[in-house]
Amino acid sequence: MKAISVVVVSAALAGGGMIASDAIGQAKVPAKPVPEPAAPAESLNPAKPVRFTPPAADSIPNDDFGKMVRKGEQIFVNTQVHAKKYVGNSLNCVNCHLDAGRKANASPLWGAYVAYPAYRSKNKHVNTFAERLQGCFRFSMNGKAPPTGDETLVALETYAYWLSTGAPVREKVEGRGYPTLAKPAATPDYARGQKIYAQSCALCHGANGEGQMSAGRTAFPPLWGPKSFNWGAGMHDIKNAAAFIKANMPLGLGGTLSDQEAWDVATFMDSQERPQDPRFSGSVAETRKKYHDEPSSMYGMTVNGHVLGGR
Repeated sequence: MKAISVVVVSAALAGGGMIASDAIGQAKVPAKPVPEPAAPAESLNPAKPVRFTPPAADSIPNDDFGKMVRKGEQIFVNTQVHAKKYVGNSLNCVNCHLDAGRKANASPLWGAYVAYPAYRSKNKHVNTFAERLQGCFRFSMNGKAPPTGDETLVALETYAYWLSTGAPVREKVEGRGYPTLAKPAATPDYARGQKIYAQSCALCHGANGEGQMSAGRTAFPPLWGPKSFNWGAGMHDIKNAAAFIKANMPLGLGGTLSDQEAWDVATFMDSQERPQDPRFSGSVAETRKKYHDEPSSMYGMTVNGHVLGGR
């Protein structure tokens, strides 16, 4: 990706075998080890991604397992009520993972479940799905991670497991995560993004990115400021935000913004201040060097005379 320009930016963005024995115990020559069956190559890298549809919401079983599935769904849709002690902002899981975690190309929960365990460069080890959920609470929800075995984690994992019923494992699945967005034709621009935000985003998310509440619940999430996701969340990364915006925004009109417009408005959004990265070392420069040293992160950059992350 090319360097990202903003109004005032101080730095560039962008085998051993078994021994076979005879009937009286005399050792024979080492037997050739039986190789582990290998998955067909096409199952690991299919030419075309597999299509998948999660089970219908009204098909949750009416048993004790189903009760936990429903609890997970409730937590996912209304995290502020059902898991408030682990949340530090005004978001619910569903604000980013649309349609109760069902919507393809909006990082659906069913696509995440079958992708773990997986190595993540973010913390440089193989993560379980439960650990991935813990990270969501810590970064996207700007809260604290529920402990391993906590009912909140169990319920969310159960809901994800049920949503992924029949989903292929270790295969490419249509709609998992966000669609890959091509590199922008022109360097993403803060000023252009600001205009696009005013025209296409502010009606729902507020002129200052503060979001909207309805009946005490977050209807449209804050995109920056103290009640939004923090600098450690994946959505603070411009390339992630641009891909999500292109596929899903404005709400119900996904795909109507051009690729360039998605890059521009994501640049504007992610050039605003938000809660500190919980991995903050005491130095913005050192924290950037360790966790944000990539062109698509604005953390530690100077925009309009302000060092982001330095509040």
